[in-house]
Amino acid sequence: MFGYIRIAKPELKVKEYEMYKAVYCSLCRTLGRNYGIWSRFTLSYDFTFLALLNMSLDSGCDMIERRRCVCNPLKKCNYCKGDERFAMPAAAAVIMVYYKLLDNIEDEKGLKKAGYVLIKPVLNRARKKAARLFPQIEEIISRYIAEQSKLEKEDCAELDRAADPTAKALASLLQLCSADGVQKRILERIGYCLGRYIYLLDAACDLAGDVKTGSYNCLKYSAEGEPSDYAKKRVVPQLYFCSNEAGKAFELLDVKKYKPILGNIIYLGLEDTFKKELNV
Repeated sequence: MFGYIRIAKPELKVKEYEMYKAVYCSLCRTLGRNYGIWSRFTLSYDFTFLALLNMSLDSGCDMIERRRCVCNPLKKCNYCKGDERFAMPAAAAVIMVYYKLLDNIEDEKGLKKAGYVLIKPVLNRARKKAARLFPQIEEIISRYIAEQSKLEKEDCAELDRAADPTAKALASLLQLCSADGVQKRILERIGYCLGRYIYLLDAACDLAGDVKTGSYNCLKYSAEGEPSDYAKKRVVPQLYFCSNEAGKAFELLDVKKYKPILGNIIYLGLEDTFKKELNV
């Protein structure tokens, strides 16, 4: 996705940060093993959060092993033993990036478009494999991209409508972390708030550039004055609302482990990220 669901590193204990890094590195390893070396470039903080959340709802201790990093053999990293808990987040990362690539091919021109076209066959092979393993993820993301593209072609100026496909997509993805009905409803609410947060923050960050290039951005139709100032004024209150609502839902979730890390992301990381991105 966009890499906006991050930790607030200074507020984590050392052991918590080391565990977060182990999840990040383990997801990177799973991507490489399952989908090839190029799939590692699909790794983001958003899918690290998904992997951590997926692990947190199961009890039991996660064993850690220390091995050399594939990307930097001179460095040793901590990894979680076993790839099964990372299979779903890895598939989601690969499928999401492929469909975003298709969207970029449609939107871009010149050298950028040519570059995206060149890497499309590589990502498509990985996407097909991920879709065979997790057809429900393929359905969720392909539907999300289709709905988003339709709104963009309509030049949708309504912020709520424009953010809805991303919010629904993340709500559906987070629901895959549990089979329990109550938990799934809570995860759906967390995912919807986070998806809306991601869309609004991305629109605010891109507004100035989109105004210059004429690219679609739901904020530009009502923008007044300097784009970055307008984006802050319009979006920041909604980002606070999204992060607060995600926090309220998170309190209801039956988290078995890693609650301090997940809480750090939701209660501190979301606010810290949008303040840095928007220079608030």
